[in-house]
Order: sequence, then C-alpha cells, then structure tokens
Amino acid sequence: MHTFGIIGPGAVGAVIAETLQDSGYDVTLLGRKTGKVQIKRAGISASTILPVKALSQTLTAFDYLFIAVKGTQLEGILPFLPQVTDKKSICILCQNGHGQLERFTLPNTYQAVVYISGQKKEQVVTHFRDRTLILPKNDATTMLQQAIADSKLDLQLHDQYLYDLWYKLLVNLAINSVTALSRNTAIILKEAKVRQLCRKLLHEGITIAAAEGIDFEEDIIEEIMQIYDGYPPYMGTSMYYDIMNQQPLETTYIQGYLYQRSQAHSLDTPCLDTVYSLLVASEIKNEKD
Repeated sequence: MHTFGIIGPGAVGAVIAETLQDSGYDVTLLGRKTGKVQIKRAGISASTILPVKALSQTLTAFDYLFIAVKGTQLEGILPFLPQVTDKKSICILCQNGHGQLERFTLPNTYQAVVYISGQKKEQVVTHFRDRTLILPKNDATTMLQQAIADSKLDLQLHDQYLYDLWYKLLVNLAINSVTALSRNTAIILKEAKVRQLCRKLLHEGITIAAAEGIDFEEDIIEEIMQIYDGYPPYMGTSMYYDIMNQQPLETTYIQGYLYQRSQAHSLDTPCLDTVYSLLVASEIKNEKD
C-alpha cells in the first residue's frame, strides 16, 4: 500500500488528509507539533478528528508527500524534507501563487493548482467547497492519479497546465486583495465599486499573462466574477484570514509575483501597483508595538 504524508494541518492539508483517509489510504498528517485537528463541513453537524504528528520527529519516507503549508511557512519545513522523502518520493506543493517551486531541489516535485476552500480557527477546519488539484501531466503525476483513484480527491492532469496556473493566479489576485485590504469577507462583492476594482485588477492580470505568453479572452473577467458570486457571503479568503489573524501574508507569491512580472515587461498596472503597495505596507510593524 502507498503511504501519503501531508505537511500542514490547515484547511487545505486537513481536507486532503481527511479525503484520502476516508477512502482507506495510509495517511499521516504532519505539523509543527503533535496534536489533532477537527474537520467539519458548513451546514453539516458530523465531523472528523485527525491526529497530527510532529514533522520534526517523523523519520518516514513517504511515497507521496503533499506540502500544504503557506508559502510564508516554507522556510520552516524545508530542513525536515530529507527525513520524510527519498529519491522515489513524489512531492506536490499545494499553495497559492507562483514562484515557490524554485526553492525545491527534490526530484519529482510539482506545484498543484488548488481549489479547496476552507477556514481554520484554532484546531477546527471548516471545509466550504471543492477538493480539486490540477497538475501537469507526466509519468509521476499519472502514477499519483492512479494511486488515489478510489478517493474523492479530484486530481486533474492537464496538458495546458500553465494556463490553469495563471487562471488561478488571476482568481486569487482580485478577491484576495479586496478581502484582505477591507478586512471583510466575500460580502463586499455586493458593493459596485469593489466589483469594479476587481474587474480592473483582473484586466491588468490578463495583460501581464499575455506578456508572459499566456493568452486569455476578455470574457474571462466575467467568468471569474461569476466564480466570486458563487462564494457564500460569510466566506473569507486565505489572505483575509491571515490578515485577521495577524499572520504573514502570501503577497510575495500572488500580487508580488504579478507586480514583478509587470515591472519586467514595463507594463502600466496602476491598480495592481497600488494594491501591492498597500498589502506590503499592511505588514510593516510599528516599532512601539
């Protein structure tokens, strides 16, 4: 039987672990320390308790390792990867944004486009919707897809993977920016001015993608706006929950990555420039605090 390790008992990692475990797979959920996490779904009373094992004390080389910590937490887990992998391990990064893959030297490491919406508060994860991971199609990812075929984890392999990666980057760009800066949930999409800002950010994102060789049609903006409209009004984004919990933001890998690519191509992206500057400024700490 294959062994599966999931680093990161947050919303994404816990949902992946629970989904695989419910189908009878050998799953170990790893975190900073030993403990447990509860997973429940919005509107459903039943829940699942998963044990969490300390990553630092784990000496098992897993066949498949899902890395579901935020990009801001990568530095803390990188030193422990040699003790939970070997040359045959297949590693999947499950994070928002782009640019994290460059920090890994492990063979067979791939970044997934993640569609799992959830929230973690203390040791309770609420799963709102979706269990989808999109990966580039190759021999290693095909093996993973076959290995988890009996689970409810929707693992998709796409030939046009870079298109999917940039599509999710655009989805994250607008909704994460406006929820984090307003410190409010998806309910802010009821405000016309916020919707207009989202459209402008998406338009600028499409311009950057085109400069990078990824072409989107203009109607993709309304398609993404419809995705936002499908969010429950009480649902936040990863950056919203981070800013509310005073945790480091993923700005570097979402708005920051797009800003750097915009600058590299000398593009005019005033909304992105402003949003990026404000997000960076939001993390500057007052020395008197």
